[in-house]
Amino acid sequence: MEETSNGMEKIVSLCKRRGFVYQGSEIYGGLAGTWDYGPLGIELKNNIKQLWWRMFVQGRDDMYGLDAAIIMNPKAWEASGHVSGFADPLADGKMFNTMFKTSVGAGEEATTAYLRPETAGGIFVNFKNVVDSFHPKLPFGIGQIGKAFRNEIAPRDFIFRVRELEQMEIEYFVQPAEWKEKFEEWRKGVHAFNEAVGIPQSAVHELEVPDGERAHYSKRTIDFEFDFPFGRKELYGLAYRTDFDLSAHQKASGQDLSFRPEGEEPVVPHVIEPSFGVDRTFLAVLASAYTEDEQNGETRVFLKFKPSVAPVKAAVFPLLKNKPELVAKAREIYTNLKKDIPQIMWDDNGNVGKRYRRQDEIGTPYCITVDFDTLGETPQMLDTVTVRDRDDGEQERVAVADLAAYLLAKIRV
Repeated sequence: MEETSNGMEKIVSLCKRRGFVYQGSEIYGGLAGTWDYGPLGIELKNNIKQLWWRMFVQGRDDMYGLDAAIIMNPKAWEASGHVSGFADPLADGKMFNTMFKTSVGAGEEATTAYLRPETAGGIFVNFKNVVDSFHPKLPFGIGQIGKAFRNEIAPRDFIFRVRELEQMEIEYFVQPAEWKEKFEEWRKGVHAFNEAVGIPQSAVHELEVPDGERAHYSKRTIDFEFDFPFGRKELYGLAYRTDFDLSAHQKASGQDLSFRPEGEEPVVPHVIEPSFGVDRTFLAVLASAYTEDEQNGETRVFLKFKPSVAPVKAAVFPLLKNKPELVAKAREIYTNLKKDIPQIMWDDNGNVGKRYRRQDEIGTPYCITVDFDTLGETPQMLDTVTVRDRDDGEQERVAVADLAAYLLAKIRV
């Protein structure tokens, strides 16, 4: 296996240099705990989110998607316990509520509201709407991807602890008697997602959170911790929240949030909650992919992304950019491939070796070079191109007519 170096300073430098992540408001000196995702960062981030959505929402018959409002009626946060209990201790012992306050309305009519500290709240207040619209059977779940905001006292470790974050959360509603079985299913699902995005199982550790350390609503919680460059820290959480949330909202709102299975007594469902942080997943994927090896006597840095999450799936080069016939053919191939593979890049800057290094550093799995053989200089190679593999540097000739199918089969791995 190649030698790896996952020092945070190298990852942060690469992210800035290659357009993955920038400091928020950088030209004004930045704002702690805020980060902007650049052109390559947003592609990687979207690939992670889309894979999660396909795996846990679109790929199942028992899941429903949601996109709830960020600003909710403050009574919802009072019922859930966030207004009174969502706090961190300050140095002098006073507790500091980490929800961001805002106001709705103007002047004396303004009402105090909050930017949501987690996406789960919007799922619980929409439980009745989903049941009334779709009449699901237990068990079923509601999944959501969205922004959350926490006024962290000390944001740190790059994008690990931030004030504006994004979550991928599921509330899975079950009969009280079946929570253990479903909890175990979702535990396995977390590991399946890690494998899908390229986070190695050896770097993920389950921590059973003991009594006294769990959230007040939780009867069982597993923290999935990852070996980040700065230490072993929480990546995901899996909690059995009992019926706390629906019962609390039912009491506070006066709405009946019980579920009526056909031919059975009404029940307030219990909840299994797998919670995934988008930003922490992004960082874990980066840290897992960052690799250094040696090629031709020189150290090479590359991001060994799984092709399914790589922000650029392939890059197309003309061998020489000052030869119009090569450029025209390469442009034709690039344009046709982009119809089937939108995440494809054109690169004609510098010599081919420099292009390979640049594409390796951003994690592009395949580089396609259009050369004179493509144009028929060697007759038997007419309309073929060189395809180079990022990981081992091996090259093979592929017919232009087969190129899209060849790449699609590989990038879906």
